[in-house]
Amino acid sequence: MGANTSQVSDLSENPSLRTLVGTESGYYFENPIQKQLTGNFGTLIKVFLSRTKELKISTECQDQLFIWQAHNALFMIRCLLKVFIREMSEEELHQQFSYQERATNSTGDLLEELMSNLVHLIVEVPLLDITYSILFEAVTTLLVLFSYQLFQKDILRDGIIYQHIMKGRCLSLTSRLVKTLLYNFIRQEKCPPPATHIFQPHGEEGGMLYGLVSGVASGLWSVFTLGGSGAKGVEQEPNPLPLSNQSLLLLLVLANLTDGPDWPNPYRQAVTCFRNTQDTSSLLADQPHSFQINFNSLYTALCEQQRSDQATLLLYTLLHQNANMRTYMLSRTDMDNLVMPILEILYHVEERNSHHVYMALIILLILTEDDAFNRSVHEVVLKNISWYTERTLTEISLGSLLILVVIRTIQFNMTRTRDKYLHTNCLAALANMSAQFRCLHQYAAQRIISLFALLSKKHNKVLEQATQSLRGRTGDNNALPDYAQDLSVIEEVIRMMLEIINSCLANSLHLNPNLVYALLYKRELFEQFRMHPSFQDIMQNLDTVIGFFSTRLEQAGSDLSVERVQEVIMKGAQALPKDRLKVPNRTHGDPPALTSTHTDESAGTDVCQTGRNE
Repeated sequence: MGANTSQVSDLSENPSLRTLVGTESGYYFENPIQKQLTGNFGTLIKVFLSRTKELKISTECQDQLFIWQAHNALFMIRCLLKVFIREMSEEELHQQFSYQERATNSTGDLLEELMSNLVHLIVEVPLLDITYSILFEAVTTLLVLFSYQLFQKDILRDGIIYQHIMKGRCLSLTSRLVKTLLYNFIRQEKCPPPATHIFQPHGEEGGMLYGLVSGVASGLWSVFTLGGSGAKGVEQEPNPLPLSNQSLLLLLVLANLTDGPDWPNPYRQAVTCFRNTQDTSSLLADQPHSFQINFNSLYTALCEQQRSDQATLLLYTLLHQNANMRTYMLSRTDMDNLVMPILEILYHVEERNSHHVYMALIILLILTEDDAFNRSVHEVVLKNISWYTERTLTEISLGSLLILVVIRTIQFNMTRTRDKYLHTNCLAALANMSAQFRCLHQYAAQRIISLFALLSKKHNKVLEQATQSLRGRTGDNNALPDYAQDLSVIEEVIRMMLEIINSCLANSLHLNPNLVYALLYKRELFEQFRMHPSFQDIMQNLDTVIGFFSTRLEQAGSDLSVERVQEVIMKGAQALPKDRLKVPNRTHGDPPALTSTHTDESAGTDVCQTGRNE
């Protein structure tokens, strides 16, 4: 093969590759259609395994040729495994690994040895330019092995690969593997330049198999790193962080493998119990598969990588399952670095897949379960949000921006996907925050009332359709029950909106004059619900607020300016006795993860200054 690199277009005629898959030279594959693999595959694996024991030493000695040849062998193994897994059952694959053992009556499981060596390679070989490609291949090969689940309807608890990773020799390396994959994600190392992988060959290094893989695989690696496919005129965007991305995917796969019948998933245990490097607690040693990692570095990486749904899934997993990481994140004073990317995901909801949107929303739901978070987001002031294009926001609190984005998500869902659970989760996040609303931006207050107006209009439309259907109903017409169900769903959402407004008024009215202003400006919207049996209890507070401030405005005179109305509202907010507003008991199903509303006596009596419309 000389010093030249094989081209992808030449692979079908490559003599070494034809030798590998042909019936020559003593090592051969039988017809792939018959799925009966013989000597060459096992030989290739054994050659690779013999080299992995020296990889760490080769790295220290900067032996690039040795590392690159080992990488190429693994690359070929991975490519073949991908085909076998697609075409064979797991039992048939295992037979390919055990062919030579059966022929020579030797013992040992070559598949388990391969998996164990891959894990050892990942955790022991340092990440350098010269080892980047082989580490990438090791991680990707494990992912390929786990891809068997994609072709099965049932969970493969009894699968050979599952048993090896859960209970075999890999088990002792659980915490080291999880920690290494996390650090690969944290480091975000870019793929080294192609020159790193180019070297002059020295003689007949390694015989036929190494000659084969050194040429063929190096050409295929260039396809991956450069994004080319051999087709003219087609340019694909290269992946600048392949190892980081693959490590994250492997970590998520491992953490989400199902528990066995008699044992928990050790990788999930490692993900849920790891601690900060600064944590000196003695509890660390009492937890299985525990380890320590730099939380600050992990937090920074999570903030920077939310463009991908797998990074968002990792964030959700840590918030939901790792109490140590959740506590750390909620204690940060720069939560805007984490929340802003999540809000941007929701803002561009039409461009994201539904899974990404749901994960982002559930993350907000988890965060808003914490009262300290709900207070702190209103203390962070943001300027000139470039991705928010509906209106110029020169200055707004993170809390108000969060409200705007969630409301926009609700409105998008009402007109497009109409997913009841998306509504419920969005409203639950707002409900969690509502008792801690502080100094709501004028536009955020307007959007809260505008959403209620939209729901009210939809309620009236469905009610009218139901009435007309009832008048024209004959025989076994079943249209009315459908309208009744739609009406019930809308009324449930309306009640949740009323409870959100009510919670803010009952707990922090004096800190939200803009919401009172918006409420008074659209007070006619609430008239139709005053006597409605589903809303009478919760309308009492709104009636009290609307009546109280309407009277104050009437006493102040007519033709009041915006500034004068705001002044009357702010003074009235201080004068309204808190005991006149009651938080009613819920009679309908609570949305998930709602926190209890309570009066915050520590809020003080400072009133937010309101400004003109921007």
